[in-house]
Amino acid sequence: MDILIFKTNLENPELINRAGPLLQNIRGIKRWNVDMQDCDNVLRIESTELSPRSVEDILQNAGYYCEELQD
Repeated sequence: MDILIFKTNLENPELINRAGPLLQNIRGIKRWNVDMQDCDNVLRIESTELSPRSVEDILQNAGYYCEELQD
C-alpha cells in the first residue's frame, strides 16, 4: 500500500464533493481524504500501483490544482 500526498486547491466541502467522484473512479485508490486545516489543503491517497502523475492529470484536467508533495 502506498500513500500519495498532494497539495491542492480543495479548500472547502463543495470543492471536495465535486472532486470526489473523480477520485472514486480512479482505479487503485483504496481511501482518500483532504485536510482542509492544512495550508496546502493536503489530499492523501492510499493506493496500490497508482502513479502520482495520473492523479495530477485527472484533477488538473477537471480544473483543480494538484501537485505531488515530495518528502
